[in-house]
Amino acid sequence: MNTITIPKTLAPKDDLVVVPRKEYEALLSFRTYREVRISKAQKQALRRAEKNLSAGKTLSYHELVRKLGFGS
Repeated sequence: MNTITIPKTLAPKDDLVVVPRKEYEALLSFRTYREVRISKAQKQALRRAEKNLSAGKTLSYHELVRKLGFGS
């Protein structure tokens, strides 16, 4: 087994982690999400929806379909 000396400047706070490349690449594959910027109106709608949800003001699936006009 080879011995490697790692300078203290690379890990000043003892937070250096060494993993095999394949494991590192597998971990990177989990980072495939996108950030989305939303408008002020969308933020307000999201806050209102969260408030309604926490207050228990929700619609069942059938109520939602009827309200959107998809039902008969």
